[in-house]
Amino acid sequence: MQHKIVLPSGFSLDVTNMLGENRIQPEELEALAPRAEKAAQAVRKIRTEGKAKHHLSKDGTPEPVYFTRLPYVKKDFPNTPELLQELKAFGEKVRIQEDAVIFCGVGGSYLGGKVLYDCYTSEYWPKRHRERLPQIFFSGNNLDAEDMDGVKNHLMVLAQQSKALQQRPLRVLLVPISKSGTTLEPTAAFLHFYSYLQEQDHLFQVSGAVVTDKQQEKGPLNRLAREYSWPVFDIPVGVGGRFSVLSTPGLVVAAVLGMDLEDLLRGAREMDEACRGSQLDQNPALFNAVLKYAGAVNHGAVTEIFMPYAMRMKALGEWYVQLLAESLGKRKNREGETVFYGRTPVVAIGTTDMHAQTQLHQDGRRDKVVQFLFIDNMKNRIHIHNPFQEIEEYTQYEGLDIGHALKVAMEANEEALASDFRLNALYTLPELNEYYLGQMFYFLMLSIAYEGELADVDAYDQPGVEIYKRLMREKLKKG
Repeated sequence: MQHKIVLPSGFSLDVTNMLGENRIQPEELEALAPRAEKAAQAVRKIRTEGKAKHHLSKDGTPEPVYFTRLPYVKKDFPNTPELLQELKAFGEKVRIQEDAVIFCGVGGSYLGGKVLYDCYTSEYWPKRHRERLPQIFFSGNNLDAEDMDGVKNHLMVLAQQSKALQQRPLRVLLVPISKSGTTLEPTAAFLHFYSYLQEQDHLFQVSGAVVTDKQQEKGPLNRLAREYSWPVFDIPVGVGGRFSVLSTPGLVVAAVLGMDLEDLLRGAREMDEACRGSQLDQNPALFNAVLKYAGAVNHGAVTEIFMPYAMRMKALGEWYVQLLAESLGKRKNREGETVFYGRTPVVAIGTTDMHAQTQLHQDGRRDKVVQFLFIDNMKNRIHIHNPFQEIEEYTQYEGLDIGHALKVAMEANEEALASDFRLNALYTLPELNEYYLGQMFYFLMLSIAYEGELADVDAYDQPGVEIYKRLMREKLKKG
């Protein structure tokens, strides 16, 4: 069995340090083969029928699971040709007309969009058109008055500049993203900014666009959109928030940025096509899931450190935290048995957290698997010149390739962990663009879906979240 899978795209998964002496053994994988086959069949059924075993909505009725349809642009699928054209036209209009955009979303309605924004605004992103972008803000992702004031203060500075230089108000677009239209955090942000900007109409011109469930015609966002003639984008049925980055909540951000939506989905589509079989070393997402499951169940590796070696990818780690935690952290399995399944995800960033966390990874409890992510085109970008020739200690840094040094640091971290039989693996992307970001998003979603089947838990519900939401509503009503 090969320990490194390289797809035709160049995406690779290297699990060498997950297998072997004092790690996961071949006989463990053999014992899990029947379960892996069932997991492959279950995900195949989701692909073909849109059904997951025993999955119910919050109200206890059967609910479809359609995230596997997102990469395919087809009639009657979540992403249709008409929707993509509508999104692209909307994004172009926003880039021409608006000075600032505030996306108001929480959880899956925020985290995926933040990944897209962070990655796209990188200097190393191969932008096709370096056109003018409005200032982008995210709010409603936390009940944080100080953060909201920070956005407001930034907008005020921009408005004063617009008044002085262009003699017109600052044009601001608010985009609330909420299936129900009543989610506390984004609704609070939307109402706060809309009222503030409207009151300051000599400085601001405010408009809106909404992302919500169109079927809820009486929902507040649908009613507002009809009243004010705002654009409305539908949140598709059967796509939970943590899986929604490749649907309207994420694509509306991508469209405003001017990203290539087709390439984003093409990357996901080709990953889906590469992850269909039940033979582990020919299905990287299934292989990844089986190893994480075996690590957790057989080796106590119930913590996963997601460690990209790129600052811009921190948001991807935060997106993955929700995907893993909400999908796999379940009290009961599908048979109703108490299992307390789940793995705790932790975000770490390259050499920053080699200085902060690696001591724990290397010498602490053996309850972790470290998942590295490296982007090959980080190399050959910056070479250091030493302007202080008289300082002998600095001569070693002359000509240093920062990207190469970053990779050496990661390889040293891998080897150090492996030398003590600490579980770790490596994802590699040739570069960072729409296509590879689509591949990475979808690979992680599929891996989680497969692991949910291996553990026999519903990866698409979140009953634990509903408990605190109910308690919050009760407490807020009491004042």
